[in-house]
Amino acid sequence: MGEPTSMVSIHHPTSGTRGPTGDSGLPLVKKSRLVGVDAARGLALVGMFSIHILPAWDPETYEVTLQWQLFAGRAAALFALLAGVGLAFSTGGRTAHRGRTMTADRVGLLIRAVLITVLGLLVNQVMPEDPPAYNILTYYGMFFLLAIPFLHLPARTLFILAGVTAVTAPVLMQTLRGVLPAMEVYNPTITGVLTDPGTVLSQLLFTGTYPAAPYLTYLLAGVAIGRLNLRSLHVQVRLLGAGLVLALAAWLVYWVLIMQAGGFDQLMSSTPGLSQEQIDEIIIWGPDPVLPDTSWWWLLIPGPHTNTPIAILYGLGSGAAVLGAFLLIGRKAGAWLLPLSAAGSMTLTLYTAHLLALAAMVHYEVPLLWFLIHAGGAAVFAVAWQRAYGQGPLELALARTAGAGRGLVLTSARCED
Repeated sequence: MGEPTSMVSIHHPTSGTRGPTGDSGLPLVKKSRLVGVDAARGLALVGMFSIHILPAWDPETYEVTLQWQLFAGRAAALFALLAGVGLAFSTGGRTAHRGRTMTADRVGLLIRAVLITVLGLLVNQVMPEDPPAYNILTYYGMFFLLAIPFLHLPARTLFILAGVTAVTAPVLMQTLRGVLPAMEVYNPTITGVLTDPGTVLSQLLFTGTYPAAPYLTYLLAGVAIGRLNLRSLHVQVRLLGAGLVLALAAWLVYWVLIMQAGGFDQLMSSTPGLSQEQIDEIIIWGPDPVLPDTSWWWLLIPGPHTNTPIAILYGLGSGAAVLGAFLLIGRKAGAWLLPLSAAGSMTLTLYTAHLLALAAMVHYEVPLLWFLIHAGGAAVFAVAWQRAYGQGPLELALARTAGAGRGLVLTSARCED
């Protein structure tokens, strides 16, 4: 019981209503939604809109724009972190489901992963070859598949595993860089899956824009956070504080080792094909498409989509801080968060519509206007739809399909009993 999974919302009634029975046979009491979680997810959605539509640099000064500094890489990290939080909520909340109920949860999540992947591939089919946005939906399916074995674990174990994957996944990616096939398109399609499944799988796991191997850190940390009592003021404050400390610590490691202790010189000497300006561009804008594998010093830079340990911990810290801040705001001013929280409750629908609108390629001439249309339209639609129908249209279809599979597992278990 609790919040929906990010991108794949599961509607639930308000506090005090009775839901399905648990393993004990007693009815489960479903709590009201945490507005702060939905609002944080809504901010991540707006952040993705801004990265896809607004310019990354000022055309006159060539300085990095504020929205790029705030959201590049971190909006996706926040999405993935909140996906983990949602997985925790939908698999028992503070106490993970056990036995057949957890098995049913895993089957439901497997169905969701497959459906989201197919949806992402279908959207990619209509995107141009040089896409205006890199679709995260296909990667989302892989995120969920990798998370399935970890859903039963307690928070402490999940936090430890998140720390391990934050380091080992980037090291593994660098080690395999010369072995894995390079991705051929930014957004994999159904055609690519059928003709070259190995390259697509490699892209989804290691070489793509949102590779699932390092992003598993966000999922595991999110599930761990979702196992905490997020309605507690003490937990919310600690989440904000710990997130800020983690983000600051990650940035300081980069600043000391790369900018002060000779790490930048090591990058230049080990990668003679890159100038100082080109290395600066990777740190600011991210790699295209992957980091060089010429030196382990590359794993200490924090650039967007570099997926280094520093970048992951920086994104994890900033995401936790954002979630903590919105949970605190939601305690007293939840109504003011309605545009964000409504949009955050149906991000699968809104993100899909956003990508399909971008495929028309009409947003480049007046980016600010089109950003306002996308963000404002999403908020207005979400508020109106939520008040009229509750769950978003794609979220509802996904929930019913996955719920049917979950129900089959529980029904078969009762028949066996």
